[in-house]
Amino acid sequence: MPRETTSFVYVTYIRSTPEKVFEAITRPDIARRYWGHENVSDWNPGSQWQHIRANDDRTVELVGEVIEIAPPSRLVISWANASQASDPDAYSRVTFDIVEYDTMVRLTVSHDDLVKDSGMANGISKGWPAVLSSLKSFLETGTPIDIFSKPKAA
Repeated sequence: MPRETTSFVYVTYIRSTPEKVFEAITRPDIARRYWGHENVSDWNPGSQWQHIRANDDRTVELVGEVIEIAPPSRLVISWANASQASDPDAYSRVTFDIVEYDTMVRLTVSHDDLVKDSGMANGISKGWPAVLSSLKSFLETGTPIDIFSKPKAA
């Protein structure tokens, strides 16, 4: 029986350049500032990438492969929890499309081939909006949001 999948698409507009947005996704020193993680790879097609928590223990949380790269307009990577790296069915796909749009950039992040109702699908449905808001804030103002903050109790 084929697995049931779901996907998410997020679009945001950022007052920046395609080059700066692409760098913010692929350069570990920039990503850690708004994401709290570093995306580490040599960024060549077929290369591995790791999503490493930017704290003292430097835990590798996610892994995958660079599927397609066309700086500064497109990046496609596979994506799985590091603990499930050996399971081919655990991988989903993330596509970053970066388009110059007048004096800004339209960033579309598509995360597809997720197992429906999985922990990963649930996590990314909450995670991507915070990460992309933080990226936008960081590139426009120099200050990211706290993506690890929690709602206040009522």
